[in-house]
Amino acid sequence: MPDQPQDFGQELRRRRMAARWSLEQLGQRVHYSKGQLSKVERGLKRPTPELARLCDTQLKADGALAELVPVVRSRPPLARPVHDDEVWLMQLGKDGSSSFRPVTRRGVMAAGAASVLTMRAGDPPPQSSVEDVEEGAETVVDASRLMFDQFRRFGQASGPAGVLPPLIAQTHSLEQLALRTGPRTRRSLLVLASRYAEYAGWMAQEGGDDAAALWWTERAVQLANAAQDTGLAMYAHVRGSLISLYRGDVTQAVQLATRALESTAPPRVRGLAAQHLAQSKAVEGDYDACMRSLDRARELLARDAADPGQPVLGASHVPDVVSMFTGWCLYDLGRPGQAAESLDIEIRRIPEHALRTRARYGVRRALAHAAAGDVDQACEVASGLLPSVRLIRSATVRADLRRLSHTLGRHARHASVRALTPELTSALTLHTAS
Repeated sequence: MPDQPQDFGQELRRRRMAARWSLEQLGQRVHYSKGQLSKVERGLKRPTPELARLCDTQLKADGALAELVPVVRSRPPLARPVHDDEVWLMQLGKDGSSSFRPVTRRGVMAAGAASVLTMRAGDPPPQSSVEDVEEGAETVVDASRLMFDQFRRFGQASGPAGVLPPLIAQTHSLEQLALRTGPRTRRSLLVLASRYAEYAGWMAQEGGDDAAALWWTERAVQLANAAQDTGLAMYAHVRGSLISLYRGDVTQAVQLATRALESTAPPRVRGLAAQHLAQSKAVEGDYDACMRSLDRARELLARDAADPGQPVLGASHVPDVVSMFTGWCLYDLGRPGQAAESLDIEIRRIPEHALRTRARYGVRRALAHAAAGDVDQACEVASGLLPSVRLIRSATVRADLRRLSHTLGRHARHASVRALTPELTSALTLHTAS
């Protein structure tokens, strides 16, 4: 869009002059320098969506300025995964790295991968009577349910590479055991396997592998459908919406979230869909639609009658997920001061052991303070989070950390920024290397 900088700059100047603000006065409100705004108005510097939303809010443009700088898809769309005739290859390196990829059986033979641990999806199970397996299956269900909670706790304090291999192995084990049991416990095993697969998808996304995240989400749907758990099929659209949003494909994110919201899925799935729809509308700069979606999310989640014997779908360490996401959305809507106030309150309620969750929302909290011009507070928050950020190695956190670095870069001469920059750069470099 070659005319975008000029179109936005002209409209920004027109609205600024109508408000009788100087460049310096506008800069004080959006925390950009007079020189930067001057270059934007003259079409010499491309405006960011963040700047457009900040200016839109301050000048009360009701989305007119934000619409001129839409979020552009940053990466090509992902192909829908195929699960037919697959062999799962999992490789563990001595340096602590791990990898997983599904290939066809013919591909394995061509690669000569005999020495690689293989798990064949859909292979017939070893011969044994249903009665023999049934007797111990309920114990396996109970033990695996407890293990799942521990994996989630482990995932809060570890990088995805440390969590994915056992998640994959346990998913496979539960699926194969389900094939050898009678109907009394088969459904319980398949439902639990689907939850393991869904969490594997989230860890794959945290590791920066969107294709693997989509693959595991689809695998979770297959397992859930086999267990007649139709709600998880719609939850796959919720997960897909989040993946699309992080990839910059807001249109696809809205479509997937809307599809799940308008379905007959359980209230929790639809509530989470409304929440992600609110995120997408916030990125588009549509305040009213965002707030309506958040209200819908709160109403649906309040109706949730989740089975306490099953793992919770979505965030499990956030006491009030809608209030937390309200703060998240307010930042994207160009209201960083309000976002910071909301996130300050909600983050205090996250358990201390939930390092991944605290880092994820904490970096966004620092970003909100930085965009609101409270640079000292932003640096203090970020400094306290960096040890956890290095530990969990999250791709989603890294995306916001880059945004924080860019925002603080506008205040490069500030003493707090100068003190934080080496640590911040080191954390980003570590993530890039990994």
